[in-house]
Amino acid sequence: MIGDRGLIAPAVGAVLVLTTGFFAVQDAVGQEDGSRARSALTVIAPAAAGGGWDLAAREFQQATRTESIVNSVQVVNVPGAGGTIGLGQLRRLEADPTTVMITGAAMVGGVEMGGSSARLSDVTPIARLTDDFQVIAVPADSPWETLDDFLEDWREDPDIPVGGGSAGSPDHLVAGQLAEAAELDPAGLHYTPHAGGGELTLSLLSDAHGTVRIGVSGFNDFRDLIEGERLRALAVVAPERLEGVDVPTAAELGYPSVNLVNWRGVVAAPGISEEERSELLEITEEMYQAPSWQEAIDRNRWDPSWAGPEEFGGFISEEETRIRALMIDLGLIDEA
Repeated sequence: MIGDRGLIAPAVGAVLVLTTGFFAVQDAVGQEDGSRARSALTVIAPAAAGGGWDLAAREFQQATRTESIVNSVQVVNVPGAGGTIGLGQLRRLEADPTTVMITGAAMVGGVEMGGSSARLSDVTPIARLTDDFQVIAVPADSPWETLDDFLEDWREDPDIPVGGGSAGSPDHLVAGQLAEAAELDPAGLHYTPHAGGGELTLSLLSDAHGTVRIGVSGFNDFRDLIEGERLRALAVVAPERLEGVDVPTAAELGYPSVNLVNWRGVVAAPGISEEERSELLEITEEMYQAPSWQEAIDRNRWDPSWAGPEEFGGFISEEETRIRALMIDLGLIDEA
C-alpha cells in the first residue's frame, strides 16, 4: 500500500497543477465573458514565471498597459511539457477572442517530444515578434578559451556532457547542430537537461563531481554572469554579433550550420472570426510599434522579426519540418 501511495501522490499532484492552471485561464476569460479583446485580454505564458516565454508575455502586458492599448491585460502561467500544456488549454478555448498565447521554437520541439495531441496548426497564428538567441558558455576558469578549444577536446572525447534546458529544447537542438558541425554523431550526444537557466548555471558553476562544464542557454539566462565574468561566452548563435556584446557568432567561427533561432510569436484560440483575428492583430501591431516594446527589445537584446498571420503560419509549418528533421537526427524521435 505504501508503494501504491508513492505512485499515486505524484500523479495527484500533477493533476492538481494542470487543473489549477486550466481554471486560472477559465477564470481569467470568464471575468469578462463576451467582452472584446480591447476590453480585457488574457496572455498565456506556457511556462513557469521567470523563463523566456514568461518574460515575453510580461513585456507584452507592460507595453499594452503603458500605451493603453487594452483596458485590462493579465498574464496566466501554464507550465509543463515544453509549453504543450498551455497549447492544449488554448485549443480548448475555441472561438474565444480574448485570449492569446506566447509561443516559440521550444513549443515545436515540445510537441514532437511529448507526442502532444495539440499542435500549433490547431490554433490561430497572429504574429511573429522577435528572435531570441542562444549562447554557448563555460565557467570563467575553464581551460576552453575558444569554441575550437572545446571542439578539439570534444572530438577526442565525445562523451563530454553538454548542459542545457529540457530535452528537445532549442538548447538541445543547438547542441545537436554543434555536434554535427564537429563531425560527431548527434545521436550520440551526451546532453544533460536542466529545468531552466538557473539550474544550468548552478551546475556550471558547481565544483561538484559530475556537473557539466559547458552549457547552451538563452543569452538572457547567462547575461549577468557573462557581464560579471563568472561565465565565458564562446559563441552566440545569431546571424550577427549582438549589439554591445563582444562575442563571435558560430558562423563567424566557421560553423554556419549552427543557426537555430529561438523565435517568439503570438497565437490565438482556434475558431475565432476574421474580424476577431483582425482585432488581435491590430492590438499586437500597436504593441509592437509602442516605445515601451522597442525598449524591451533593446533591453533583452532581442531581434525584431515581425511577420503577420499568413507569413507566420507558413513559417511555423517550415519550422515544424526543420525541427522534426533535426530531432530525428538526434535520435529523440522516430522517423515514422
